[in-house]
Amino acid sequence: MVLQFVYTAVSTVIPPKYWPHAIVGATVLVVLYAYAQGRQTTRERDLHGRIVLLTGPFTPLGLVALTALATRGAHVIALSQYPLTHPVPSLILSLLRSTTKNENIFAEHCDLNSPTSIRKFCTSFLTGNETRLDALVFAHEYPSIGRIWFFGGRARQAKEEREEAQREAASLASFLLSTLLLPALLVAPVERDIRIVHAVNPFYAAALPKFPSFLNSTPSSKPEAQPLIIAEGHRALRTIVLTRHFQRILDSLPNRAADPKAAKSSEPPAPQPSNIISVAACPGVSRRDTIAPFLGASEREWSLAYLVLFLPLMLVTKSSDAALQTLLHVLFLPTELKRAQAKVDAEEEKTPTPRRRGNVEVLKPGALYRECAVVPLDVPRPPAPASAPEKGKKGKAPAEASALEDDGEYGGEAVGRAVWEWYEARLKEWE
Repeated sequence: MVLQFVYTAVSTVIPPKYWPHAIVGATVLVVLYAYAQGRQTTRERDLHGRIVLLTGPFTPLGLVALTALATRGAHVIALSQYPLTHPVPSLILSLLRSTTKNENIFAEHCDLNSPTSIRKFCTSFLTGNETRLDALVFAHEYPSIGRIWFFGGRARQAKEEREEAQREAASLASFLLSTLLLPALLVAPVERDIRIVHAVNPFYAAALPKFPSFLNSTPSSKPEAQPLIIAEGHRALRTIVLTRHFQRILDSLPNRAADPKAAKSSEPPAPQPSNIISVAACPGVSRRDTIAPFLGASEREWSLAYLVLFLPLMLVTKSSDAALQTLLHVLFLPTELKRAQAKVDAEEEKTPTPRRRGNVEVLKPGALYRECAVVPLDVPRPPAPASAPEKGKKGKAPAEASALEDDGEYGGEAVGRAVWEWYEARLKEWE
């Protein structure tokens, strides 16, 4: 009776002669949805005892990241833009403590739009009793900034200037936090695995054609008005280049303690990379973090356009859980340092290590990850400077250029240095 009733109901809605078409259409929709959700990480990691500093914890991506870290036992310090007495941090964190059975979830007030608030938090953290950090996750950079606007005039110009100021503030907040907390990372034991992860939006490729004009401009020059997607792409591409250059600086610093075994040998110690790894992770096109802000939907505002387009967007964009996979992938991947240390420990204990077939993926320092894989990006380089400097001018730039190894990745050392100088100059104006 039940099957007969179901058959009659389905036949009434869709005649039997259209069933093949319906099956093909449903299969296409399922495949499209699965493709849009992207890859899932196959890695897992026990984070008990690890201290993770998370920015943007109450954004859609930040909430799922906070839940995933807490579920795996991490000690999470969430930087909240709300006061600690606000209902958002007090209610959400208490709920997470009970659901994840992890009491080591804390919130600290830090307004990332205020350099004074950032410096106050960093000073309080560095002067505290516990200054250990195993990971910095900058999730606040990922949500889109800006709304599609179909009107012109002064209102549009004022909107674009206000949104550009918000983009710069988000980027400069990560730069300021990284540099202020760097002393605590450098004094950590060399065997400790420390990671700095920047979550970037997926529009970095749109900014590649116009990136040379940004490199040729002075850091103090006024930014040009650009379309919304390109402006968001510039913000992401700046962060990607900065991440790679920051890794060059980390690898050049004498932040590794002397190895007692190497001290006994007469051979000079071989240069070793830093145990601090800086990477950029692109979660992809998320429905809540990427598309919703463009359509004017936020935690405080609703959008008719977002409601009308919700079903199509659900098929072709990622959920927050799917967008989190790349972020978790770069946090879970083993590093080359850890694999080398495991081999040394196995030789000392004279225990046979299990053989693994094929190559084991390790985290690439300074790289951009998307869909749980490294993304090669050809960033245009600025024109080469003159071979001989003019008289009366300082030769500071060539000296700095020779101090860091030019690996050629993401524009090379010259592009990285130009972006770094832009951050320094804009940070001075911001403060």
